[in-house]
Amino acid sequence: MPPRFKEPYCSAGCPVEAALGLIGGKWKGIALYHLMGGTLRFNEIRRRIPGVTQRMLTTQLRELEADGLIVRVVYPEVPPRVEYSLSAKGRTLEPVIMALKVWGETHARSPQPQASEAAA
Repeated sequence: MPPRFKEPYCSAGCPVEAALGLIGGKWKGIALYHLMGGTLRFNEIRRRIPGVTQRMLTTQLRELEADGLIVRVVYPEVPPRVEYSLSAKGRTLEPVIMALKVWGETHARSPQPQASEAAA
């Protein structure tokens, strides 16, 4: 599959935009996080992400594959067995994903006071 983004570097902020374009989306980061643990079949990924529909997960995984972040292997069996794993390019995201995890554990779980509350 050809990459979805042809020219990612268009301005000073554009590399960040390009990176978020690759891993952004409600389920992509979560799927990448689970694939950091190793190869998973489609239904294993789906079980680990409650709330995602089959169609949405399929779409997100296809985009990750098209962008070269994951590898999809289909085994010629009946029924077909499909496995997903991180590509070498996808493995380079591990420190980023772990940094997001740490940031989320620190900041996303407890509500922060609003600027108007802090000034009062």
